Amino acid sequence: MVRDGAVSGGATPSHPTAETVARACLTAVASPGDPAMGRAIATHGAVAVWRAVREERPLAAPSERDASGFAVRLRRWRARAQRVDGEALLARADDLGVRVAVPGDPEWPRQLDDLAEARPYALWMRGARDLRHCCLRSVAVVGSRAASSYGLHATGELCYALAERGWVTVSGGAYGIDGAAHRAALTGGAATVAVLACGLDVAYPRGHENLFADVGSAGVLVTEHPPGTLPSRHAFLVRNRLIAALTPGTVVVEAGPRSGALNTASHARELCRTLMAVPGPVTSALSSGCHRLLRDFQAVCVTEAADVIEQVGQIGADLRPQTATVLDPAELDELSRRVLAALPQRTTVGTATVAAAAEVDLDTALRTLGVLAAGGFVERGETGWRARSAP
Repeated sequence: MVRDGAVSGGATPSHPTAETVARACLTAVASPGDPAMGRAIATHGAVAVWRAVREERPLAAPSERDASGFAVRLRRWRARAQRVDGEALLARADDLGVRVAVPGDPEWPRQLDDLAEARPYALWMRGARDLRHCCLRSVAVVGSRAASSYGLHATGELCYALAERGWVTVSGGAYGIDGAAHRAALTGGAATVAVLACGLDVAYPRGHENLFADVGSAGVLVTEHPPGTLPSRHAFLVRNRLIAALTPGTVVVEAGPRSGALNTASHARELCRTLMAVPGPVTSALSSGCHRLLRDFQAVCVTEAADVIEQVGQIGADLRPQTATVLDPAELDELSRRVLAALPQRTTVGTATVAAAAEVDLDTALRTLGVLAAGGFVERGETGWRARSAP
């Protein structure tokens, strides 16, 4: 049950539907995002596909493009299916506090449907918060594993400020930028979502075991892999599409020329999500990927939380506050200082009085008062001018 974004009790029913069981089992036999499996489920239904795989029933290729390689895939799925016991799989998940969501469930984030044939067959989740609710106001923040002190600092400042404003950070749980993003979000008092490339009973990387426990207490851990699945290079690349799809926008904080974060950025562009990048030192190879996104892929340059929220928030409601340009008093010329000194702060005086006190002509007084007003030093009332106490 879900109440105000928190999960109470198990989200997976004690007697799961045939659809839930079938989709959960399919996550154990087919690689995540396999378009052939996605099309097969769309064409035949998850229950029929699982029965055909498990019981070796006939299963037609879902489309002409699958015809040539579908038989090979089907043999591979059937071989794996012989080792899968649906009831045991879900019972183990329940023992681990892991729940399953499938398309149509209340906790299923509907934006994942944008992945079409690459949509997850099911999601395995653990944590105190509801995934769909968490992703309503969320931002993906990704970057290099071998992050610099600059990247870690920029990530911490950004995600902490986002959390203070009630925004959830979604990232991949890896070392470097990912870990800094999750920690800053938790410190800021908001939920965070960690999308993993392994089963939820596998702490990878091992050094983030405590971090994952904290994420589960205040947010949610999510994966496409059933319990017991070890991570692989392919799994990391495939899960990046999930990070991009869950949120309305992705921020790349720091990324080298071959960083996996650029793969997430590519998925964000393909899904028509807002792509943002934090600029870095031009001498840093770790920022070269961000600079390429800004230069060649029309990423939006962001440097603080207000920039990000303006891009992914509600139109009109989350605009970045406009800051007025205020002159530095030390930069005022002698004439401006003289006119400013002629103005009171609590009462107003006319332009002629200001001109006389500053020993300038009326036109000069008007022109100078206009400059001072633009700089925030003075303001005009109904009966005249006065100095502002805090320009």
